[in-house]
Amino acid sequence: MKKFLIQNTPFVVPTTDGKLIEEHHGLASTQNTEISVAHMVAPPKWSEPYQTPEFDEYTYIIKGKKQFTIDDEVLILTAGQSIHIQKNTRVQYSNPFDEECEYIAICKPAFDFTKVHREE
Repeated sequence: MKKFLIQNTPFVVPTTDGKLIEEHHGLASTQNTEISVAHMVAPPKWSEPYQTPEFDEYTYIIKGKKQFTIDDEVLILTAGQSIHIQKNTRVQYSNPFDEECEYIAICKPAFDFTKVHREE
């Protein structure tokens, strides 16, 4: 049994909002329940509903800017910055800017649609 896994074919999550989500490790790609690692590109003017996930999320911005609304506080991160948002925190992710935002998202335990609790 190998002690490593090189991921060459990430699971591309189907979206309807123009956002690219490539899960390299996690439930959908490698059936890993402990952690998920995804490469993402959010298009300009993108946003998603508030959510209160049952997992910690770490985000590292590679290019562009991303807006985080946590409770009532608005934060804007730029390339080279990262953030850790603890589980059970109400958050909205968005890119209200004119350029795309490329970033890495890590969830622990792994991202699970049944545990993200997006608001409608």
